[in-house]
Amino acid sequence: MATVTAPSTTAGTPGATLTGFRLDLGQLGPNWYAAVMGTAITANGAAALPLHLPGLIGFAQLVWALSLAMLLTLVAGRAVHFLRHRESARAMLLDNPATAVFYGCPPMALLAVGYGTLAVGAPLIGSSAAVAIDAVLWTVGTVYAVVVAAGIPFLMLTRHRLSALEANPTWALPAVAPVVAGALGPALVPHLPEGAARAGMFYACLALLGAGLIGTLVMLPIVFTGLVHSKLPSLVLTPSLFLVLGPLGQSTTAVNQLADAAKLAAPDLATTVLHLAVLYGVVVMGFALLWLAVAAVANLRAWRAEMPFAMTWWAFTFPVGTMVTGAAGLARHTGFGPIGGLAVGLWVLLVLAWGVASVRTVAAVADGRLLR
Repeated sequence: MATVTAPSTTAGTPGATLTGFRLDLGQLGPNWYAAVMGTAITANGAAALPLHLPGLIGFAQLVWALSLAMLLTLVAGRAVHFLRHRESARAMLLDNPATAVFYGCPPMALLAVGYGTLAVGAPLIGSSAAVAIDAVLWTVGTVYAVVVAAGIPFLMLTRHRLSALEANPTWALPAVAPVVAGALGPALVPHLPEGAARAGMFYACLALLGAGLIGTLVMLPIVFTGLVHSKLPSLVLTPSLFLVLGPLGQSTTAVNQLADAAKLAAPDLATTVLHLAVLYGVVVMGFALLWLAVAAVANLRAWRAEMPFAMTWWAFTFPVGTMVTGAAGLARHTGFGPIGGLAVGLWVLLVLAWGVASVRTVAAVADGRLLR
């Protein structure tokens, strides 16, 4: 196969070069963390499933290792972006609301990979190392999530030029990040000293769930208003309809994780939290399945209209993954077999979506359609 020699890098426009095109890290936005999120939750979902199949854990460990490598690579790439493309980075956050909302993705990527390190990677690297890595990533990711959940709405109110009639599901991304922190923090409770430390983590995660969930409930009516007024998003944004599933599945995951943690952190509340987790989870999962059908039909329609590939395709992964972990938590606490079957079916859908998004992303980077 013939190759084209990439042009040399010129002073003032630093970047890497690949065969056939120049890799421009100035175009490396926060939306790229969605690929890390989707990869990590594919592994985390496998570990949460209420069944044990030969090779399942090995597959989960391989995917977790890939998500960790992707995170480290992307953090390095974004560091170059901030250092050498400051104007682009500033514009993405302050002047472009379409990219600013994706700052909800980096903290969720940190949190998902951290949890996977503890839930999936511990047998490979040791329990102590896994706990330490998860503790660091959860702490950094949580602080990041809170800053984003407060900062992006502030920019929406004071700087960004927006119309509620043009709202789309990406607007909810910053609000979802604290929900992810609240869902994944309880896994650290058993590794904390008994007493105040465990109780503090439990109540902090409960507060994070509340902050993110109420923030999402404020934003979703605006999103629905925009969708009704402007109809379905453009073809390239149609996958974003799946993002509505994120807060639904993640909050279901959170209440079930908190129900487990309450046994150690707040035993007097454990029974109450468990009952609330099951009631809340079943109700919310019902609506999530309804919206999954709506989003799937809309994307099938867009697919037939030759929907082009974009990084928005990663919206097919993480939101569905939250439904997997949410359904797995409900199956664990109810013992109801069909809910466990639902978790398995959703995970199969997740793996298919992750595989398609991964292959298309690699191909798009290789031929220069992304990061040109």
